Amino acid sequence: MDNQDLFICIDHVGLAVSNLDEAIAFHTEKLGWRVLHRETNEEQGVEEAMLGTGEQHPENAQIQLLAPLKDDSTIGKWLARNGGPGMQQLCYRVADMDKVCATLRERGLRLLYDEPKVGTGGARINFVHPKDAGGVLLELTEPPANPAH
Repeated sequence: MDNQDLFICIDHVGLAVSNLDEAIAFHTEKLGWRVLHRETNEEQGVEEAMLGTGEQHPENAQIQLLAPLKDDSTIGKWLARNGGPGMQQLCYRVADMDKVCATLRERGLRLLYDEPKVGTGGARINFVHPKDAGGVLLELTEPPANPAH
């Protein structure tokens, strides 16, 4: 993959929020975003919503709102550590998760999972460790063939 782009585009920006319904209300009523998808991911410990524009195209980046299901979840800990809501991660879309993960590992980056996990709408996901990415948690997502968002 050395001579090819690793990433297709920015898929979404993840915002950690304390209350999903309040965050959805703010982003839809004040900013004009639309809820495109909402789900609970027990394994990740979050309730989440994907927000976008009315003219949704596959290449358009979205906003992901992430609220913790419990205080000791990853997002719950993030909110406590950072003193409240904020940008939690930046997500890059990939076409082939396995090849991208292998290439990034070859280049010395640590990934949080040995094997990709299931994320929003059934996408395959993994994360580049923030200590290897300038303090930013980088999510990688490979959408399913028929995405739910």
